[in-house]
Amino acid sequence: MASPKGNTGAPTKDRLTPASWGRPPHAVLVVDRDGTAAQVDGDPGLIPGVRQGAPLPDGLAWLVRATAEVSDDTVHQGGAERRAVPGEFQGRRFEAHPTRRADGNVVWWLVDHTARLDAEEALAAERERTTFLAEASNILLSSLNADRCMAATARLASGFLADAAVVVAPVAGRQLPVTRAVRGEEAVQTLIAADPSGVPGLAEALKGFPPVPSRWIDPALLPDWVLPEGFVATPGSVVVTPLPGHGVPAGALILLRSETRREFSESEETFARLFAARAGAALSAARLYAEQHSITRTLMRDLLPPRLHRVHGVEFAGSYRPSDARERVGGDFYDVHPGGTEADPSLVVLGDVCGKGLDAAVLTGKIRNTLQALMPMADDHERVLQLLNGALLNADNTRFATLVLASVLRSGNQVHLRLTSAGHPAPLVVRGDGRVEEVPTHGSLVGALDQVTAHTVETVLLPGETCLLYTDGITEARGGPLGDELFGEARLRRALAECGGMPGEAVVEYVQMLASQWLREGGHDDLAVVAITAPQTTHLSAVDGHTRGRYTS
Repeated sequence: MASPKGNTGAPTKDRLTPASWGRPPHAVLVVDRDGTAAQVDGDPGLIPGVRQGAPLPDGLAWLVRATAEVSDDTVHQGGAERRAVPGEFQGRRFEAHPTRRADGNVVWWLVDHTARLDAEEALAAERERTTFLAEASNILLSSLNADRCMAATARLASGFLADAAVVVAPVAGRQLPVTRAVRGEEAVQTLIAADPSGVPGLAEALKGFPPVPSRWIDPALLPDWVLPEGFVATPGSVVVTPLPGHGVPAGALILLRSETRREFSESEETFARLFAARAGAALSAARLYAEQHSITRTLMRDLLPPRLHRVHGVEFAGSYRPSDARERVGGDFYDVHPGGTEADPSLVVLGDVCGKGLDAAVLTGKIRNTLQALMPMADDHERVLQLLNGALLNADNTRFATLVLASVLRSGNQVHLRLTSAGHPAPLVVRGDGRVEEVPTHGSLVGALDQVTAHTVETVLLPGETCLLYTDGITEARGGPLGDELFGEARLRRALAECGGMPGEAVVEYVQMLASQWLREGGHDDLAVVAITAPQTTHLSAVDGHTRGRYTS
């Protein structure tokens, strides 16, 4: 067919008809201004139910309105480009591109963008979910407190996955620990007396079994305790999923949506399980940490040095500083075992186990317990050391220890001491006039040789005088102005010379302060100090001048 111009044979815009194009890849409609399909071409499967000569279905009302607008458009006559019109029809999403013909009818190219838009939306949703999971993981793992972790789980789930969320922890006795949250509000935690079997799938989820599909749960049958106080809507869809832990279930998560929202889809249920896996891991880690912390705290009560006070009329003071600020226990230790009566001597022990940290602390605990068991023979220092040495040699360890024993008995206003060193620095006595004397006791360390040798020395403290027991962490503290100089015994003696007549607590605090200042921020060994002080009295009994400063073996 020749064209009006008789040259190319191509149809003009005034004679543009679908039949002249062949079969286009899209649905094509020619619609008159009344909304009737004048012609139908292209892929009819895209617009089922549209018949030539019949009005367009109700689902294409948006196209009828657009046709009227284009037909009345006097500005873009002649087929000038017009903006595409978006719309939906029977689950498909189109972009309708119009061309106005001279007769007023409009030719619509219906380009099906359903697959592309679905893919874009799915990609955007996946990105949003990935971002949420990353942020949720950071929040959940930022705290090792189980209660805060449960609250964060409920708050995150109610804000992103549902309108409300309930986190149910494993049964504690006859009650359920429950954390509930409504979107935009803080989580509320409580203990309730409830049967988990009242919620479909909850009892199974608490045991770690796979979740039941959401469509199997009737929201109308939910017990009242599941609904948070701020959730005023009627639940329309429910998801119950386990919170997997490390080997044992960490609880269960209940998600609630109001009846005004669509039900949970299969992909949303799958995503809820992904979130629950992260939340369960965080909850399990928090509970494991709490359990370990409780165990550690219980053990620490026996491993930490005790607080010292006056016993049978004798003042005791002590101070301990571990080598690592992150640890509370180490290889240095001290104990005071009071005598059965005031007529029985108390036993003071200060020691230093080879090494640092928890391994040394474990051996420290064993030594302390052994010495406590040997308290009935505490006055025989050499016997005590021999038995302790045998216990350490029979143990499965390669560590040894040094220590000093002191039997302390008050008589009148004097304090009588029997001191025995086992490879440990000799005790120092601060007399009332400021003189500092070394107690000449010595012996071999324990836990290394089959036999222990020890030399016991006796001395007397008058009112206001102090005997100082210390570990080598004090004298071997390395620091000072140059940063690499030992504190040394001479410097310790000079410091003690300023402590004549001072209370035992003041002496201990002064020595620890000087050692800490000397160390500054440098590394150091454990530091332990014990002071045994004869209390000041208003009445001084007569003392043989030969007694002061004399030591007997």
